[in-house]
Amino acid sequence: MQLVVARIGRAHGIKGEVTVEVRTDEPELRLAPGAVLTTDPASAGPLTIETGRVHSGRLLLRFEGVRDRTAAEELRNILLIAEVDPDALPEEEDEYYDHQLMDLDVVTADGVEVGRITEISHLPSQDLFIVERPDGSEVMIPFVEEIVAEIDLEEQRAVITPPPGLIDDRAEIVSTRDAEAEG
Repeated sequence: MQLVVARIGRAHGIKGEVTVEVRTDEPELRLAPGAVLTTDPASAGPLTIETGRVHSGRLLLRFEGVRDRTAAEELRNILLIAEVDPDALPEEEDEYYDHQLMDLDVVTADGVEVGRITEISHLPSQDLFIVERPDGSEVMIPFVEEIVAEIDLEEQRAVITPPPGLIDDRAEIVSTRDAEAEG
């Protein structure tokens, strides 16, 4: 199975290094020197990682055969794809690969059907499940412990405990003015 593990960004310096936007929880495994990655578009690869280092909080990679800034700039926005065993599991107990979560049924703790996960959005602060509801609308559910109570891969479902207003119109508006008026 193929998974996108990074997107190549700007060239860094004059010796062929590039910044990468990491899209894997296991960069030390997927983006290590010697790794051979296919690309999207396919015509740009495969690319073999020669070196990798962190500079100012960003991962920098250099690929075999890429020796100058011009060659590095030509790689900008290319997706790096790793071949992954579909049965492999992440090292941590409560971690999941995107392909394991796709198409899971989403239900509330009391059994109400919410929909089906159609996309996972990786944002800087947290990941979001994009859930298609039975009526065709979409709802975004933060993939955080407080809301996603259980992932059951055997039953192919995600159990959530959403706060009021996340998946329905029953939002509770709490105002300090109300409390002051009552007091």
